[in-house]
Amino acid sequence: MSMSTRAAIAASIAYDTIMVFEGQFTDHILPDQIHKINLSFLSPRMRREYGGCAGNIAYNYALLGGEAVPMGMVGDDFAPYREHYQRCGIDQRAIRVAADSYTAQCFIVTDLSNNQLAGFHPGAMGRSAEIALAEAGEVAVGLVGPDAPDAMQQHSREMAEAGLPFILDPGQNIVLFSGEQLLEMIDRAPVLVCNDYEAELICDKTGLTLAQLAARVDTLIVTRGAEGSIVWQKGTEQTIAPVPAAAVKDPTGCGDAYRAGLLLAMATGRSLLDGARLGSVLGSIKIAVQGCQNHRPTREEIRAQFEQHYGAWPF
Repeated sequence: MSMSTRAAIAASIAYDTIMVFEGQFTDHILPDQIHKINLSFLSPRMRREYGGCAGNIAYNYALLGGEAVPMGMVGDDFAPYREHYQRCGIDQRAIRVAADSYTAQCFIVTDLSNNQLAGFHPGAMGRSAEIALAEAGEVAVGLVGPDAPDAMQQHSREMAEAGLPFILDPGQNIVLFSGEQLLEMIDRAPVLVCNDYEAELICDKTGLTLAQLAARVDTLIVTRGAEGSIVWQKGTEQTIAPVPAAAVKDPTGCGDAYRAGLLLAMATGRSLLDGARLGSVLGSIKIAVQGCQNHRPTREEIRAQFEQHYGAWPF
């Protein structure tokens, strides 16, 4: 693909450490003693995954043949992730190391019923606002996802001022902003993407209905997991049918895979409806694999799935 696919992806870059407790949390948490919990769960199985929204989206974008430029602050422990990205051919010019810090990390303990206990350490991510959009070089499109709140505000402002077509994906960080702050970012963005729960949160914080929210952007996309997604454009809404997954092993990171499809459509001047379809294909491939960056479909396999479910390949 040409240089026109270069995408600045400003969001979190993190490690995910997942441990499995081979029992049920509920067997050990006493309801009448929750005011003084002191528990340890033996976890014989553990894996460390590459994650973070920018990390995952960039990985998926590279699978599609796009040129990803993730933007994020990482820590001294980034070396294994850096080598992984080098193997993937991902441009790391806008990834900066904050000395004496850890890369953002999520620690998750899961029981056999898939209940989770998690802790998140933002680490170096707290300094992401020190990275300017200019460090990504010349790009065709952008995305602003969950990151340090000041970084999200800054990067959405920089992309808007540069006239860069970009996606705003506030994700789990919606709760960190006031309704007014959310609308400031939304009004700068041509495209707003969120899942159905996040859409309700935004409506609640801003006092707007979904239709009013859609009227403030060129395109509003609401993902609904196994029910597909809805694309709102020019007062109309269109449902994108989901792609059935070969297996359902790990839904974490499926939304990031979906967003890579949207970015490629924006970068290549294709319809965002086709971008949503491509995202659905990639999400269904990702969900069949444990971890956010362990699926390795070829572009030919992605194309074959697209044609099977949606018809002619537009990319």
